[in-house]
Amino acid sequence: MNILNLYFSSTGNTEKVALRIEKAIRDLGERVDTLKMTRKDMEMDILNYDFIFAGSGVYGQLPGEPVMGLFRSLIRKYAQKGEIVPCSPRRPSAKAVIYCTYGGTHTGINEAIPAVKYMGQLFDHLGYAIVGEWYVIGEYHPEKMRPYSVSGRLGDIRGRPSEQDLQDIEERVKGVLKT
Repeated sequence: MNILNLYFSSTGNTEKVALRIEKAIRDLGERVDTLKMTRKDMEMDILNYDFIFAGSGVYGQLPGEPVMGLFRSLIRKYAQKGEIVPCSPRRPSAKAVIYCTYGGTHTGINEAIPAVKYMGQLFDHLGYAIVGEWYVIGEYHPEKMRPYSVSGRLGDIRGRPSEQDLQDIEERVKGVLKT
Protein backbone atom coordinates (compact mmCIF):
# COMPACT_ATOMS: atom_id res chain seq x y z
CA MET A 1 0.00 0.00 0.00
CA ASN A 2 1.27 3.48 -0.88
CA ILE A 3 0.58 5.79 2.06
CA LEU A 4 0.99 9.57 2.21
CA ASN A 5 1.01 11.48 5.50
CA LEU A 6 0.59 15.12 4.43
CA TYR A 7 0.34 17.90 7.02
CA PHE A 8 0.83 21.56 7.86
CA SER A 9 1.80 22.74 11.33
CA SER A 10 2.78 26.23 12.39
CA THR A 11 2.82 25.61 16.16
CA GLY A 12 3.92 21.99 16.46
CA ASN A 13 0.54 20.59 17.54
CA THR A 14 -0.34 19.07 14.18
CA GLU A 15 3.24 17.92 13.70
CA LYS A 16 2.99 15.87 16.92
CA VAL A 17 -0.08 14.15 15.51
CA ALA A 18 1.50 13.64 12.08
CA LEU A 19 4.62 12.08 13.58
CA ARG A 20 2.50 9.74 15.71
CA ILE A 21 0.56 8.75 12.59
CA GLU A 22 3.87 8.00 10.88
CA LYS A 23 5.03 5.91 13.85
CA ALA A 24 1.80 3.90 13.94
CA ILE A 25 2.01 3.17 10.22
CA ARG A 26 5.62 2.03 10.49
CA ASP A 27 4.77 -0.10 13.55
CA LEU A 28 2.30 -1.93 11.30
CA GLY A 29 5.16 -2.68 8.90
CA GLU A 30 3.94 -0.29 6.22
CA ARG A 31 5.97 2.31 4.35
CA VAL A 32 4.82 5.93 4.49
CA ASP A 33 5.87 9.20 2.90
CA THR A 34 5.49 11.99 5.46
CA LEU A 35 5.50 15.49 3.96
CA LYS A 36 5.09 18.80 5.72
CA MET A 37 3.27 21.33 3.56
CA THR A 38 5.30 24.50 3.44
CA ARG A 39 4.06 26.26 0.32
CA LYS A 40 1.29 26.05 -2.24
CA ASP A 41 3.57 25.24 -5.19
CA MET A 42 4.86 21.93 -3.85
CA GLU A 43 5.06 19.36 -6.61
CA MET A 44 3.36 16.09 -5.84
CA ASP A 45 1.05 13.56 -7.39
CA ILE A 46 -1.31 12.46 -4.65
CA LEU A 47 -2.99 10.04 -7.03
CA ASN A 48 0.05 7.79 -6.60
CA TYR A 49 -1.18 7.01 -3.08
CA ASP A 50 -3.81 4.48 -2.01
CA PHE A 51 -4.21 5.92 1.47
CA ILE A 52 -3.71 9.53 2.52
CA PHE A 53 -3.67 11.16 5.94
CA ALA A 54 -4.03 14.94 5.57
CA GLY A 55 -3.98 17.37 8.49
CA SER A 56 -3.63 20.97 9.54
CA GLY A 57 -4.12 23.25 12.46
CA VAL A 58 -7.23 25.41 12.41
CA TYR A 59 -6.84 29.13 11.79
CA GLY A 60 -10.08 31.11 11.81
CA GLN A 61 -12.16 27.98 11.06
CA LEU A 62 -9.98 27.01 8.08
CA PRO A 63 -6.79 25.03 7.51
CA GLY A 64 -3.50 26.91 7.22
CA GLU A 65 -2.86 29.01 4.13
CA PRO A 66 -0.22 26.61 2.74
CA VAL A 67 -2.91 23.87 2.78
CA MET A 68 -5.53 26.00 1.08
CA GLY A 69 -3.07 27.19 -1.56
CA LEU A 70 -1.71 23.73 -2.29
CA PHE A 71 -5.17 22.16 -2.43
CA ARG A 72 -6.44 24.89 -4.80
CA SER A 73 -3.48 24.28 -7.11
CA LEU A 74 -4.00 20.51 -6.98
CA ILE A 75 -7.69 20.90 -7.84
CA ARG A 76 -6.75 23.04 -10.86
CA LYS A 77 -4.07 20.55 -11.91
CA TYR A 78 -6.33 17.51 -11.66
CA ALA A 79 -9.28 19.28 -13.26
CA GLN A 80 -7.11 20.14 -16.27
CA LYS A 81 -6.01 16.49 -16.49
CA GLY A 82 -9.63 15.29 -16.41
CA GLU A 83 -9.22 13.59 -13.02
CA ILE A 84 -12.03 15.64 -11.46
CA VAL A 85 -15.32 14.89 -13.14
CA PRO A 86 -19.01 15.31 -12.30
CA CYS A 87 -20.33 12.92 -9.63
CA SER A 88 -16.76 12.17 -8.45
CA PRO A 89 -16.72 8.42 -9.09
CA ARG A 90 -14.86 6.46 -6.41
CA ARG A 91 -11.38 5.15 -7.06
CA PRO A 92 -11.23 1.55 -5.93
CA SER A 93 -9.18 1.22 -2.73
CA ALA A 94 -8.41 4.99 -2.50
CA LYS A 95 -9.00 6.16 1.07
CA ALA A 96 -8.26 9.26 3.12
CA VAL A 97 -8.34 10.40 6.73
CA ILE A 98 -8.65 14.13 7.28
CA TYR A 99 -7.67 15.57 10.66
CA CYS A 100 -6.98 18.82 12.44
CA THR A 101 -5.70 20.21 15.70
CA TYR A 102 -7.73 23.03 17.22
CA GLY A 103 -8.21 25.11 20.34
CA GLY A 104 -11.84 26.07 19.83
CA THR A 105 -11.73 28.90 22.32
CA HIS A 106 -15.07 30.35 21.23
CA THR A 107 -17.35 27.49 20.12
CA GLY A 108 -15.29 24.34 20.62
CA ILE A 109 -15.22 21.71 17.90
CA ASN A 110 -17.60 23.76 15.74
CA GLU A 111 -14.63 25.98 14.89
CA ALA A 112 -12.73 22.99 13.53
CA ILE A 113 -15.38 21.29 11.42
CA PRO A 114 -15.10 23.72 8.44
CA ALA A 115 -11.34 23.13 8.21
CA VAL A 116 -11.72 19.36 8.00
CA LYS A 117 -14.58 19.62 5.51
CA TYR A 118 -12.51 22.02 3.36
CA MET A 119 -9.57 19.61 3.23
CA GLY A 120 -11.79 16.61 2.58
CA GLN A 121 -13.25 18.14 -0.57
CA LEU A 122 -10.04 17.69 -2.56
CA PHE A 123 -10.02 13.97 -1.85
CA ASP A 124 -13.76 13.56 -2.31
CA HIS A 125 -13.52 15.24 -5.74
CA LEU A 126 -10.72 12.85 -6.65
CA GLY A 127 -12.79 9.82 -5.69
CA TYR A 128 -11.16 8.94 -2.37
CA ALA A 129 -13.43 7.50 0.30
CA ILE A 130 -13.10 9.64 3.43
CA VAL A 131 -12.83 6.97 6.14
CA GLY A 132 -12.13 9.29 9.05
CA GLU A 133 -12.44 12.88 10.20
CA TRP A 134 -10.37 13.37 13.34
CA TYR A 135 -10.42 16.39 15.63
CA VAL A 136 -7.55 16.70 18.12
CA ILE A 137 -7.40 19.41 20.77
CA GLY A 138 -4.20 21.45 20.76
CA GLU A 139 -2.98 24.14 23.11
CA TYR A 140 -2.45 27.69 21.91
CA HIS A 141 0.89 29.08 20.80
CA PRO A 142 2.64 31.60 20.77
CA GLU A 143 2.99 33.15 24.20
CA LYS A 144 0.56 36.01 23.53
CA MET A 145 -2.21 33.46 22.83
CA ARG A 146 -1.49 31.13 25.75
CA PRO A 147 -4.29 32.62 27.91
CA TYR A 148 -6.76 31.04 25.46
CA SER A 149 -5.47 27.62 26.56
CA VAL A 150 -7.22 28.09 29.90
CA SER A 151 -10.08 30.50 29.20
CA GLY A 152 -11.95 28.90 26.32
CA ARG A 153 -14.99 26.68 26.03
CA LEU A 154 -12.81 23.55 26.19
CA GLY A 155 -11.40 24.39 29.60
CA ASP A 156 -7.71 23.91 30.36
CA ILE A 157 -6.09 22.54 27.21
CA ARG A 158 -2.47 23.19 28.16
CA GLY A 159 -0.22 20.33 27.09
CA ARG A 160 -2.60 19.10 24.39
CA PRO A 161 -2.28 17.10 22.32
CA SER A 162 -1.32 15.00 25.30
CA GLU A 163 0.29 11.58 25.32
CA GLN A 164 -3.20 10.10 25.76
CA ASP A 165 -4.41 12.04 22.69
CA LEU A 166 -1.47 10.70 20.68
CA GLN A 167 -2.05 7.12 21.86
CA ASP A 168 -5.65 7.49 20.70
CA ILE A 169 -4.39 8.60 17.28
CA GLU A 170 -2.15 5.52 17.10
CA GLU A 171 -5.11 3.24 17.79
CA ARG A 172 -7.20 5.03 15.18
CA VAL A 173 -4.46 4.64 12.58
CA LYS A 174 -4.21 0.93 13.29
CA GLY A 175 -7.98 0.61 13.06
CA VAL A 176 -8.39 2.33 9.69
CA LEU A 177 -5.44 0.56 8.09
CA LYS A 178 -6.55 -2.89 9.22
CA THR A 179 -10.01 -2.55 7.66
